[in-house]
Amino acid sequence: MSSLPYPAPTVELPRDGGEILNLASLRPNKVVLFFYPKDNTPGCTKEAIGFTEAADAFAAIGVTLVGISKDSVTSHEKFIAKQNLNVILLSDEHGTVCEDFDVWKEKSMYGKTYLGIERSTFLIDGNGHVVREWRKVKVPGHVDDVLAAAKDL
Repeated sequence: MSSLPYPAPTVELPRDGGEILNLASLRPNKVVLFFYPKDNTPGCTKEAIGFTEAADAFAAIGVTLVGISKDSVTSHEKFIAKQNLNVILLSDEHGTVCEDFDVWKEKSMYGKTYLGIERSTFLIDGNGHVVREWRKVKVPGHVDDVLAAAKDL
């Protein structure tokens, strides 16, 4: 992507509950937008729980937490219920937003290559600009890093 900061791509997707959420409607709140590969998988579950546990700290500094994967709204609702999550989850079933943020990547596992979401997080300021990005995220310590960066905004 271009150098930081840059205008965040448009995000208008169905969320848990079925309504359409346009990310711009959250302004002037800041947004942590995290892309993850799949609901109810070990790393994604740890990440979503980590953001949920820190949700009050993010809310206290005016940050809304939003997760995106290609899972369906129904899958997101089950994930939220099963893991008691307190984050907004958007469904990008067609992958257009994943492509706009350049997180749809070739990956490999057990010698096979496939396309999938590269775990990535974007910090978007109250004017809709991406001011920080984390790519190829490793879950341990990630939420703390993002919270520290959000506090510096």
